[in-house]
Amino acid sequence: MTAPNFSSVRALIFDLDGTLIDSQRDLIRSVNAMLQDMGREQLHEDTISGYIGHGAPQLVGRALGDNATEAERERALKFFLAYYEDHKMDSTCAYPGVPDALERLAAFPMAILTNKPVRVSKRILEELGLAKYFRAVYGGNSFASKKPDPLGAQTILREFGVAPAEAILIGDSEVDVRTARNAGTLAAAVNYGFGTHDRTACPADLYLDRLTDLVPLLVGKNS
Repeated sequence: MTAPNFSSVRALIFDLDGTLIDSQRDLIRSVNAMLQDMGREQLHEDTISGYIGHGAPQLVGRALGDNATEAERERALKFFLAYYEDHKMDSTCAYPGVPDALERLAAFPMAILTNKPVRVSKRILEELGLAKYFRAVYGGNSFASKKPDPLGAQTILREFGVAPAEAILIGDSEVDVRTARNAGTLAAAVNYGFGTHDRTACPADLYLDRLTDLVPLLVGKNS
């Protein structure tokens, strides 16, 4: 297997939760508030953490369990989204090094591709002062399909005018690595975050302890 050529990278696509922002506690609290509202037992935070990354409908559905009716799922999702909107910044913050890394990578066209709803994603980026770095922000409800379907990544590549081999997708979960593979981009995975990632089944091209570790690989290579 040949080593990836990061010198060809001209565009960056980032996941949001678990990659740029630590939103885990607010998501967990919102899920348990939803379960309480539905008259169900709350779940352990590790259980909920394992459900994050596929979008709000799947997060809510998995928390409710297979025996939930469609009406219950709809009611629960509505409650979850409203509660999370009110509590999205209670504990959420950028991971250490993220603002610095984005500032140093600002010469590259950058986009967000998350399975989180797009409106709340944009509001969080604004409140954390990170929105200015991204030319495009797409969420789980921006397209007909979510990651790991490559549709969102392919749309960003077309908008930026770059070939798949000229882009790198950075995330924290197997979903992100699979998205990169499906879209034909390079794949980087952070060693922090809270997504599930089977490195044997779905290895990334690069693993990062901090987002700033990406900077020396790319800066100066895009000119």
